[in-house]
Amino acid sequence: MDKDTPKKILEFLEKQEWPSTTEDIAKNVGVAWHTAQVHLLKLVTESKVKYRKVGRQNQFWLVRKYEKEFS
Repeated sequence: MDKDTPKKILEFLEKQEWPSTTEDIAKNVGVAWHTAQVHLLKLVTESKVKYRKVGRQNQFWLVRKYEKEFS
């Protein structure tokens, strides 16, 4: 795995106005869906990213960016 992937994910999420799905993140960062999901869940455990499941989608956003709206 590319050790820069978490940084790329955080940079992508920083530019987003709304929560992003695992699929969108994977496409924009250039990794497989599963790779993105593994890194995203690790970022959740590190309290850098928040997560919620909406239907069949996993949605992620930066903690500091959406904390007031979605907490």
